[in-house]
Amino acid sequence: MKLYTKILLGMILGIIVGFAFNQFGAAEYAAYIEPIGTIFIRLVKMLVVPLVLISLILGSASLGDIRKVGKMGLKAFAFFMFTTAVAATIGIAVANIGQPGVGMPEEKKTELIAQYEEQSLQQAAEAEELAEKSELEKIFDLMVRIVPTNPFQSLAEGDMLGVIFFALFLGICITLIPPEKAAPLIKAFDGLNDAVIKMVTLAMETAPYGVFALMVGVVATLGLDILVLLFKYAIIVLLGLILHVVITHFSFIYFYVRRSPLLFLRAIKEAILLGFSTSSSSATLPISMDVAQRNLGVSREVSSFVLPLGATINMDGTALYQAVAAIFIAQVFGIDLTFVQQLTIILTATLASVGAAGVPGAGMITLALVLGTIGVPETGLALIFGLDRLIDMCRTTINIIGDLTLTSVMAKSEGETVDIQLDRDIIPG
Repeated sequence: MKLYTKILLGMILGIIVGFAFNQFGAAEYAAYIEPIGTIFIRLVKMLVVPLVLISLILGSASLGDIRKVGKMGLKAFAFFMFTTAVAATIGIAVANIGQPGVGMPEEKKTELIAQYEEQSLQQAAEAEELAEKSELEKIFDLMVRIVPTNPFQSLAEGDMLGVIFFALFLGICITLIPPEKAAPLIKAFDGLNDAVIKMVTLAMETAPYGVFALMVGVVATLGLDILVLLFKYAIIVLLGLILHVVITHFSFIYFYVRRSPLLFLRAIKEAILLGFSTSSSSATLPISMDVAQRNLGVSREVSSFVLPLGATINMDGTALYQAVAAIFIAQVFGIDLTFVQQLTIILTATLASVGAAGVPGAGMITLALVLGTIGVPETGLALIFGLDRLIDMCRTTINIIGDLTLTSVMAKSEGETVDIQLDRDIIPG
């Protein structure tokens, strides 16, 4: 049985068991199963920093020409900014048409706010300092934060922007030293990369059990009451995410890469399933790199350069979700947002999503920042807090599809052929 089949089976079984716990009033027993999922997440995250560091050093050093590194980096950043802005715009459009926050029962609204007010206020407090700054100050803060004062501290704390800058800087400098001195370094990093990939392969063998445990906890805790109440909101978010994939990502795959979008989805299904179950672009990075090289035929040089960047700065799904959620909360509180305020949502969601960590729940903090910018009460986060994990799964899936779409686009722009083969046994090159 293939790995993605095992992951899908674990997900389905987890939903069934979690629903049974919820229905029979035994949700507390999920606490005995959830640690398995937590261990799986920690195991995968343990590999994220070394994988990003080594793969980016190796990727930028292997490109050889420093001009090629800069050119690829600028193209990748421009692509991510464009697709994120498009995603936020689609979110604004579907929310205005669908009106998800209109008609919510007053008693249920009060109940939800009381239930989740403490968590939502905590999230709002974490974003308060950022919300007081101007957009220009936020951009400058992001630019400054990219350059680490201590790269080892960035590695220890998982500051991915700092890790990426240091890795790219070191990789570029390796290309500038004499070839006879650079060759041993590249060979050493190549060996380390192979070792980390082997660790990833072994860690992925535990994925079905980790996914099962994670799904049991989510379904046992949420149940169906909140899901039914917020069904309209969730459907509009999901509709927006699907539209974004079809309009934006599929267009690049079909018209530029010249490949079937459906075949492309089949080729990356392992990454999609893992991203959906873990709600983490960073945790999914190892398997994303594997499917890019093995199933899409993208070179290691391109995939090891683009995908770590994407896991950090490409948050299409997060930006779209924040746009819908901001309008939803405003509608619940009876606030009519002006055209300028909605444009502000697009700008703020795009910028905030760039700095969002690729881990579960990070979008809630940046959403508090968006709400503060347009003057909507941050306590409205309480209305969607209970559903956030399920929405997080879906928006993370879109982020991962976007990462792999750009990887294919970048490979094509660098003169490579995106050769999709579903049963390739070894990684090309």
